[in-house]
Amino acid sequence: MNIYVGNLNYRVKESDLQKAMEEYGAVTSIKFITDRETKRFRGIAFVEMEDAAAAAKAIEELDGAEFFGRQMVVKEARPPKF
Repeated sequence: MNIYVGNLNYRVKESDLQKAMEEYGAVTSIKFITDRETKRFRGIAFVEMEDAAAAAKAIEELDGAEFFGRQMVVKEARPPKF
């Protein structure tokens, strides 16, 4: 399952987010979204997890949780609308 994680503190590193997500199950990949021009992290990431049940539990427990001083937004990622 692909998970959207938003409102992340700009100091968060991929390893920090991976560690938090791996408490719920195996993480396949993490993609941090950066600004095209400045290449700075935008506070948004997508996390891919193998097990849908583990991903659902991570979403349930982490949505609204404080992480590095900010409340995360965690939900199932939706495909882009064109």
